[in-house]
Amino acid sequence: MASIDTFSSRATLDVDGRPYEIYRLDAVPGLERLPYCLKVLAENLLRTEDGANVTADHVRALAAWDPAAEPDTEIQFTPARVIMQDFTGVPCIVDLATMREAVADLGGNPEVINPLAPAEMVIDHSVQIDSFGLASSLEINKEREYERNAERYQFLRWGQGALSNFRVVPPGTGIVHQVNIEYLARTVFTREVAGPDGASAVQAYPDTCVGTDSHTTTVNGMGVLGWGVGGIEAEAAMLGQSVSMLIPRVVGFRLTGSIPAGATATDVVLTITQMLRAHGVVGKFVEFYGEGVAQVPLANRATIGNMSPEFGSTAAIFPIDEVTLDYLRLTGRSEENVRLVEEYTKAQGMWHDPGREPEFSEYLELDLSTVVPSIAGPKRPQDRIELSGAKASFERALPTYAAQAHKPTAVTLADGTLTEIDHGHVAIASITSCTNTSNPSVMVAAGLLARNAVARGLRSKPWVKTSTAPGSQVVTDYYAKAGLWPALNALGFNVVGYGCATCIGNSGPLPEEISAAVNDADLAVVSVLSGNRNFEGRINPDVKMNYLASPPLVIAYALAGTMDFDFATQPLGRDEQGRDVFLADIWPDPAEVQATIDATIDRQMYTRDYADVFAGDERWRGLDTPEGETFAWNEESTYVRKAPFFEGLTMELTPVTDIRGARVLALLGDSVTTDHISPAGAIKSDSPAGRYLASRGVARRDFNSYGSRRGNHEVMIRGTFANIRLRNQLLDGVEGGYTRNFLTGEQESIFDASLAYRAAGVPLVVLGGKEYGSGSSRDWAAKGTALLGVRAVITESFERIHRSNLIGMGVVPLQFPDGESAASLGLDGTETFSVTGLTALNEGVTPRTVKVEAAKADGSVVSFDATVRIDTPGEADYFRNGGILQYVLRGLARGESA
Repeated sequence: MASIDTFSSRATLDVDGRPYEIYRLDAVPGLERLPYCLKVLAENLLRTEDGANVTADHVRALAAWDPAAEPDTEIQFTPARVIMQDFTGVPCIVDLATMREAVADLGGNPEVINPLAPAEMVIDHSVQIDSFGLASSLEINKEREYERNAERYQFLRWGQGALSNFRVVPPGTGIVHQVNIEYLARTVFTREVAGPDGASAVQAYPDTCVGTDSHTTTVNGMGVLGWGVGGIEAEAAMLGQSVSMLIPRVVGFRLTGSIPAGATATDVVLTITQMLRAHGVVGKFVEFYGEGVAQVPLANRATIGNMSPEFGSTAAIFPIDEVTLDYLRLTGRSEENVRLVEEYTKAQGMWHDPGREPEFSEYLELDLSTVVPSIAGPKRPQDRIELSGAKASFERALPTYAAQAHKPTAVTLADGTLTEIDHGHVAIASITSCTNTSNPSVMVAAGLLARNAVARGLRSKPWVKTSTAPGSQVVTDYYAKAGLWPALNALGFNVVGYGCATCIGNSGPLPEEISAAVNDADLAVVSVLSGNRNFEGRINPDVKMNYLASPPLVIAYALAGTMDFDFATQPLGRDEQGRDVFLADIWPDPAEVQATIDATIDRQMYTRDYADVFAGDERWRGLDTPEGETFAWNEESTYVRKAPFFEGLTMELTPVTDIRGARVLALLGDSVTTDHISPAGAIKSDSPAGRYLASRGVARRDFNSYGSRRGNHEVMIRGTFANIRLRNQLLDGVEGGYTRNFLTGEQESIFDASLAYRAAGVPLVVLGGKEYGSGSSRDWAAKGTALLGVRAVITESFERIHRSNLIGMGVVPLQFPDGESAASLGLDGTETFSVTGLTALNEGVTPRTVKVEAAKADGSVVSFDATVRIDTPGEADYFRNGGILQYVLRGLARGESA
C-alpha cells in the first residue's frame, strides 16, 4: 500500500457485495481526458505514491499532460507482475542465483533476493523441429528437448523451489504470450493489503506487466498495459525496482470498417506494421479507438498488439470493452473476476466508449475494409508486399541473394524421390509463433484450406519442411473437434511441439540432402512462416530469404513450393478430373471459418487444459531437483554457469572514466538487430562458441542453440556479433562474426580479437547506423557487448529496449549529431577513438553531449559532439553503479545490513 495519499483518492468499490480498495482517478482533475493507457499509468502513480520515488508532482504532471509536447517528465512505473520465457528467463534466474551469493559476500542475507512482484516463466523457446511430417514428430522432438535441456530445466525447478513468488509453466504447454492471454493475465489485479485502519483489505488495480520477450505486448489486446524489457530490467522489476520512463507521446489509431473476405488478421497486422513504422512510433504508446474497435475480436487485438515491436512502439493497446469480457468468460476466468473487470473499469472511466475521442499526441486511421492479402519480406516485418505482387517482388529481391536468376539443382530425397530445387524454392513452411497461433480465425482458416486442398488432390511439394507448432493445447483441441487434423497431417503439417519454434530460429536442420544441395549450389531458398520475425540469419542458416504470412498462406506456399509464383494466374495443381486448382478455389469462406469457430471452441477446453498448468508431464516431474537457498553450480555444465557480473563487487562505486585510445570492434550499417548482435539460432561448429563446446566434449548434434545456452556466459560472449549474416564494414565482402584486429592487421573472429584487445588494455567501441538494436528484447545483446570490452556504442539512432539494456550493463549509448553518420563524418572504423566528458556523471550530472575525437593514421582528427542517450536520472544512477543489477544489489545489501 502507498504510504501517502495526497489526493485522497483511496476509496472502496463494491462489486456484488464485495468491497475492494481502489485509487480513484476522478479524485484528480485532468486525468479524465487522458487516453486509456495513460490512465493506467496515473492509477499506478496514485497507488504507489511514497513522497520519494513517486510524488504528487508526478501525478500532477500526468493530469497536465500536453499531448503535443515532447516527453520530458520522468515517472516511475511499478508493474504488477513480470512474465518470462526460458531463453531470456534462464539468465535472469542465473543472475538472481549469483546475486544471492554476492549479497552474502557483502555481509547480507541471501534470502533478500526473491521476486517481490509475481514472476511467471513459460518454457516455450526450447523445442526444436528435428522431426517433422510424422505422427510421432511431437514425441520425438519432446524427447530431444529434454535430452538437450535437462540441466536448464533442473536449474529452473531449483528456482521454483528456492525463490518465493516465482512459478514455472513447464515445457509442452504453449507459447508464453498465448498462455498469458489465455490464463495468466488478470486484467484487473487483486491482492491483500493492510487498510488505513490496519485491517486486511483486498486492493484492486489494473493488471500491468513487463516481460523478457519483446512480444509481451500481445497482452495489450486485453487492455493489459505491458511491454518487453531486457532480462536485466525484468530482474530489477522482480526485485522491487520500478521502471523509470518518460511520460510518452500517445498515437491514437482509429479503426473503422471490418476485414473483407479473403483478408485475414495477419494481413491487418502487416498493414498496421507498415503504416506505423512509416509514421514513426519508436518510444511512443499506440492506442486503438473508434467504432471499428468493437468489430475486432480479441484474438485479432492480441495479434495486433503482438506486432508492436515490429512497428517500434513501446505498447499498442486496446481499451477494455464487452469483447474483452466475452474473451475472459470463454477462456475460463471466473464470473467474479469478469464482474470486477467490468465494474472497476467503468468506475475508473477506463471502459471503452466508441463515441468518445480522447486527446492523443498524433492520429492515424485505417479502414479495415481496405486491407488486402499480404506477406512481408524477405528480411524485415515492416516490408509488406501485397500478395498479388509477391512474385514480382521476389524477382526484384533475388539478385541481392543470388548471382543468377535460375539454378535448377537435382536432388534425390531420402525416400528416393528425384526432384530439383532452385532459387526461391520454399525450404520451410511453418505455422508457428505467438502472432498467429493465438488466433482461431487464421488457424481455423488454415485447417479448412488444408481440408479443401486435400479434397482436390493437392499435396505439399516434397522439398518443403512443413510444421505446425500450436500456441497452446487448445488449438489442438479445436482442430480435433473440427476434424481438421487428417488433412493437415496429409500435407505434412503435423504437430511438432508447443512453443516458439521456427520464429525464434528453432526450425531445426533441413533434410541432409536438401541442405547439401542448397549449400553446394549456393541456392537462395526461402522460408514462409506465420511469425513476426524474419531477420537475416534468424530462421535457418541454410535459408537466405524469409517471408511472414498468415497460416493459410503458409500452407498455400507449401503447395506452390516456391516464392516465384502468382496465385492469381498459376494453378497449384490439378484435381482427379484434370482441372486446374487455383488458390481461390480452395480458400475458405469467412462464414465457414466463423461457423467452425462457433461450433468447436468452448470454455471447457480452456478450463481443462489449464486445470493443472504448473504440474507438467512425467518428464518434468521426474527431473532431479536441486535444493538449498543457493544453487550448487556444476563446473562441468555447458548450460548453466555462475554469472560473472558481480565479481569483485564492493559497496563503493568505481568512478566513471572517460574513454581513451579505443579501437572499433565493428562498423555496422542500418537496421542492425539484436539477432545480429546476439543470435538465438544454431551454433556453427567452426564458430568460437562451437569450438568452445567441442573442447568441453559436447558432440555437434548436441550443440543446441545460442538461445538455449543463455545461462552460460562462456557460450554467449563467443556468440556476440556472431550472426552468420552480420556485415562488419571493417572487412570487404565478408559475412559473419569477424573483424579486423588492428593490433595485427589480420582478420579474426570478433571474440578472438576482443581477447587480444583486452590483453593489450585497449577499450573498444562499436559504430552503427539507424535503428540499432531493433528486434527482440535480448539482454545478451547488451551483456555480450559489455563482456567483449565495448565501452561505448555510437549510432545514428537506437531502438528503445537495447538502448536501456546497454546502460543496464554499463555501456554508454551515444548518437552522432543530427543528420550525421559515420560515413558523413568520414569515419571508416580504422581510427582511434577518445570520448571525454563522461566523468561529469561522477558529480551527479548527466552530460547532454560528450566530445568524441577519432584520430586517423595520418594524424588528422575528426571531432564531433555525440548525444548521450542516458535519458533519465534513474538510468544515470544505473550507469554510475556499473549497471542496473549492481545498483539493485548494493541497495538490497545496504538495506539488509542496516
